[in-house]
Amino acid sequence: MLKTFVAITPMLGAITFPLVVPITISKFGINYGILAALIISSLWFISMLRTSEMPH
Repeated sequence: MLKTFVAITPMLGAITFPLVVPITISKFGINYGILAALIISSLWFISMLRTSEMPH
C-alpha cells in the first residue's frame, strides 16, 4: 500500500494543482485561489517528504 502511495503522490499533485487552483479562482476569487495553491502545495510537499526513500 505504501509503495502505491509513493508511486502515485507525484502524479496526483501534478494533476490536482493545475485543476483545483483555476477552478477555485474562477468560483471564489483570487484570494481563495492563492489559499488553495498554498494548502495543496504544502500538503503535496509534506507527503512527498514523508514518503521519500533515501538510499543508504
